Amino acid sequence: MIVSRPKSIPVALTIAGSDSGGGAGIQADLKTFASLGVHGTSAITCITAQNPKRVLAIQACRPEIVRQQIEAVWVEFHPAAVKTGMLYSTEIIRRVAAFFQGGRRPPLIVDPVMVATSGSRLLKPSAIQILKRELIPLAALVTPNLPEAEILVDRELTSLEEMRWAAKEIRRRFGCAALVKGGHLRHAREAADIFFDGREELLLTAPFIRRMATHGTGCTYSAAIAAHLALGCGLVEAVVRAKEYISGAIAQSYAAGRHTVLNHSRAATTRIR
Repeated sequence: MIVSRPKSIPVALTIAGSDSGGGAGIQADLKTFASLGVHGTSAITCITAQNPKRVLAIQACRPEIVRQQIEAVWVEFHPAAVKTGMLYSTEIIRRVAAFFQGGRRPPLIVDPVMVATSGSRLLKPSAIQILKRELIPLAALVTPNLPEAEILVDRELTSLEEMRWAAKEIRRRFGCAALVKGGHLRHAREAADIFFDGREELLLTAPFIRRMATHGTGCTYSAAIAAHLALGCGLVEAVVRAKEYISGAIAQSYAAGRHTVLNHSRAATTRIR
């Protein structure tokens, strides 16, 4: 009997917090990786007690165990792409940045998670400057939502034109591509995002879908970008495909308990026209 070798699939790594409600963080990232045909590995930075409505408690992992998780994955899996989510503290950010400053740099997607959809703070104020100074400059792409982009550029953003300016300013300040997400833009008719990598600018739009799931959308969007990079896409193509993925996950949301949640199984087959 001849036994063929198992099919090989690419590997991606998420470095983020755990969401006990299953909608965001590590749980959302691993669902996204799996639905796109990528093997997901993880380094958990924090344990959170949360649901779609609120974060009840946060317990940060020791920075050393975060580093050891990354090293354990690296030795055996050699991820083709990495994304970060909730990092929470100065010490954890420094350990993560130090690892990738060592030359081990597949494409790194930094989702600068600062505040949960519910309003709970997910990044200590003291850690913001370390995130800016030590981690974001290592990224291939940073994916702030509107409030996070305002923190990165030290300016309020109230229009699509100001989002365009912010994407270029992030590129100028930190040297990485930027995807500024406009889901929080008031009075907008579409969910519009601006991508800029120093050469190419994209306006990515999808219809607003009212009363559907939004918890975990930022995590899922950045995870989809990392997954497509792991699959061999260039950055621009990965961002475009990830916009389709997250729009599909929202449009195909289903009910779980008393909440709507993103549908990862259907999102991978959705195309936005």
